[in-house]
Amino acid sequence: MSKQWSAGQAKKFARELKLGQSYYVVYDISRRCSPYEDAHLYGEYVFTDRLPFTGSPCTESGYSAVTLCQTRGPVFDAPPRGMRNIADPSPQVAGPLGSNDYEGILDEDELRGLEKQARQASNPKTRRRPGVWRV
Repeated sequence: MSKQWSAGQAKKFARELKLGQSYYVVYDISRRCSPYEDAHLYGEYVFTDRLPFTGSPCTESGYSAVTLCQTRGPVFDAPPRGMRNIADPSPQVAGPLGSNDYEGILDEDELRGLEKQARQASNPKTRRRPGVWRV
């Protein structure tokens, strides 16, 4: 059973953590923005040093243990089961799966369309100016 610290136990978490060990938090992913992504992913943090003035444990980038626990919600000392790490690649949901023996044949119409798109995109006179948004 993994140990868990809630946001109210941030100072206790900072006292009990061990430098060099991985700790995990759970992220809630919006399904509106990324419909093919998992609903929950976990992130991994390793505390390697202490902050100069407070002596609080921090990550390599200077993220404090107290701040992590207060902002990211419960912190676990073992990776949550059934969740994917946020740093791992997402599952493939479209395109050919499995082996690389797919031999799609492009017909003449598709090739002409691709050539037209390449010509139109590469002409600097017909491109929009940088900094201008189109809706």
